[in-house]
Amino acid sequence: MKRILLTLVLALGLLTANAQIEKLAGPRIGVTYITAGPIADFIHEGFDFDEDDKFGTSGPAFTTLYGWQWESRFADGGNVTGIVEWVVLVGGMEKGLFLPSASSIIGARMDNGLEFGVGPNLSLSGIGMVFGMGYNFKSGSLNLPVSISVIPGRKMDGTIDHHDDDYNNHWEEKYEYNTGTRIAITLGFNMSK
Repeated sequence: MKRILLTLVLALGLLTANAQIEKLAGPRIGVTYITAGPIADFIHEGFDFDEDDKFGTSGPAFTTLYGWQWESRFADGGNVTGIVEWVVLVGGMEKGLFLPSASSIIGARMDNGLEFGVGPNLSLSGIGMVFGMGYNFKSGSLNLPVSISVIPGRKMDGTIDHHDDDYNNHWEEKYEYNTGTRIAITLGFNMSK
């Protein structure tokens, strides 16, 4: 009985040690590029954006990111591990803005450090899908995960009200715009145990 108990304890210890090596949870910093759209307009002009202008008129924008990643593993075995990541980021702080974003990504991580996944993203621009891939660079017990993610923009319809007070005229102009595609690069770090 002691031998079976000792074997179970050792097996659990080895599995736990393996799990700790592969977990990449921790802080994240990065930068995101946002194509022309209402998000980029808000980054450029804040609350001063004139609603009489068409969305996307201020051009693309860049912003920094700061946040944290948590993860859970499933289907752990062999050279591939299934993972679910929860990533919470805040952008725009360098411009005095608070632009929160939360993603839940389901994917796989290979034993060579390559990972990929897809899942929903919730931000001030609404709900979208995030597609990501990354690689974990190791230096001794230090993990440096680098990820690239893309959240495609959505095509939307907009309306601008026009007024001509001289002739007491009012008309609406309809147009199409894109909410803005976001392309982010993030870097994290943690220590393997």
